[in-house]
Amino acid sequence: MQKILIFQQNGSARAKIEGIKEFGKGRFIIETVDVDMPLPPVLDDTAPYLPETVEADLVMDFFKNRDLSEDLSLLCERLNIPVIASGKKHTRGRALCPPT
Repeated sequence: MQKILIFQQNGSARAKIEGIKEFGKGRFIIETVDVDMPLPPVLDDTAPYLPETVEADLVMDFFKNRDLSEDLSLLCERLNIPVIASGKKHTRGRALCPPT
Protein backbone atom coordinates (compact mmCIF):
# COMPACT_ATOMS: atom_id res chain seq x y z
CA MET A 1 0.00 0.00 0.00
CA GLN A 2 1.33 3.45 -0.87
CA LYS A 3 1.87 6.01 1.86
CA ILE A 4 0.86 9.62 1.26
CA LEU A 5 2.18 12.19 3.71
CA ILE A 6 0.15 15.40 3.69
CA PHE A 7 1.53 18.64 5.11
CA GLN A 8 -1.17 21.15 5.97
CA GLN A 9 -1.62 24.42 7.75
CA ASN A 10 -4.79 25.07 9.77
CA GLY A 11 -6.72 22.21 8.16
CA SER A 12 -6.02 23.39 4.60
CA ALA A 13 -6.06 19.83 3.18
CA ARG A 14 -9.21 18.61 4.90
CA ALA A 15 -11.30 18.32 1.71
CA LYS A 16 -8.48 16.65 -0.24
CA ILE A 17 -7.90 14.11 2.52
CA GLU A 18 -11.60 13.22 2.56
CA GLY A 19 -11.55 12.87 -1.24
CA ILE A 20 -8.54 10.55 -1.16
CA LYS A 21 -10.22 8.43 1.51
CA GLU A 22 -13.52 8.29 -0.37
CA PHE A 23 -12.23 7.67 -3.89
CA GLY A 24 -9.01 5.84 -2.94
CA LYS A 25 -11.13 3.11 -1.34
CA GLY A 26 -8.47 2.08 1.18
CA ARG A 27 -5.58 1.87 -1.30
CA PHE A 28 -3.50 4.51 0.50
CA ILE A 29 -2.09 5.04 3.95
CA ILE A 30 -2.62 8.72 4.75
CA GLU A 31 -0.67 10.54 7.42
CA THR A 32 -0.67 14.26 8.11
CA VAL A 33 1.73 16.82 9.51
CA ASP A 34 -0.23 19.75 10.88
CA VAL A 35 0.95 23.27 11.60
CA ASP A 36 -1.99 24.87 13.38
CA MET A 37 -0.51 28.08 14.71
CA PRO A 38 -0.32 31.56 13.24
CA LEU A 39 2.97 32.09 11.42
CA PRO A 40 4.71 35.22 10.20
CA PRO A 41 4.80 35.69 6.41
CA VAL A 42 8.57 35.01 6.38
CA LEU A 43 10.27 32.23 8.33
CA ASP A 44 14.04 32.40 8.60
CA ASP A 45 14.15 28.91 10.11
CA THR A 46 11.58 26.27 9.18
CA ALA A 47 13.25 23.46 11.16
CA PRO A 48 10.81 23.70 14.11
CA TYR A 49 7.91 22.97 11.73
CA LEU A 50 9.36 20.30 9.41
CA PRO A 51 10.55 16.78 10.24
CA GLU A 52 14.22 15.93 9.84
CA THR A 53 13.32 13.15 7.44
CA VAL A 54 10.27 11.95 5.53
CA GLU A 55 9.16 8.38 4.86
CA ALA A 56 6.47 8.31 2.21
CA ASP A 57 5.82 7.35 -1.40
CA LEU A 58 4.29 10.76 -2.11
CA VAL A 59 4.15 14.09 -0.29
CA MET A 60 1.35 16.59 -0.78
CA ASP A 61 2.01 20.19 0.25
CA PHE A 62 -0.92 22.28 1.47
CA PHE A 63 1.16 24.73 3.47
CA LYS A 64 0.14 28.36 3.10
CA ASN A 65 3.58 29.65 4.10
CA ARG A 66 5.96 29.84 1.13
CA ASP A 67 9.09 29.22 3.21
CA LEU A 68 7.64 25.98 4.60
CA SER A 69 6.62 24.84 1.11
CA GLU A 70 9.99 25.52 -0.46
CA ASP A 71 12.00 23.91 2.34
CA LEU A 72 9.69 20.88 2.25
CA SER A 73 10.30 20.63 -1.50
CA LEU A 74 14.07 20.75 -0.96
CA LEU A 75 13.89 18.10 1.77
CA CYS A 76 11.89 15.76 -0.45
CA GLU A 77 14.22 16.40 -3.38
CA ARG A 78 17.17 15.24 -1.24
CA LEU A 79 15.20 12.12 -0.27
CA ASN A 80 13.97 11.51 -3.84
CA ILE A 81 10.30 11.68 -2.81
CA PRO A 82 7.86 13.28 -5.25
CA VAL A 83 5.93 16.33 -4.02
CA ILE A 84 2.66 17.69 -5.36
CA ALA A 85 2.03 21.32 -4.46
CA SER A 86 -1.04 22.33 -6.46
CA GLY A 87 -1.34 25.98 -7.36
CA LYS A 88 2.04 27.00 -5.96
CA LYS A 89 4.97 28.68 -7.66
CA HIS A 90 8.09 27.16 -6.14
CA THR A 91 11.45 28.69 -6.81
CA ARG A 92 13.39 25.94 -5.01
CA GLY A 93 13.17 22.17 -5.15
CA ARG A 94 11.40 20.01 -7.71
CA ALA A 95 7.79 19.93 -6.56
CA LEU A 96 5.15 19.33 -9.21
CA CYS A 97 2.90 22.40 -9.16
CA PRO A 98 -0.17 21.81 -11.34
CA PRO A 99 -2.74 24.61 -11.55
CA THR A 100 -5.73 24.29 -9.28
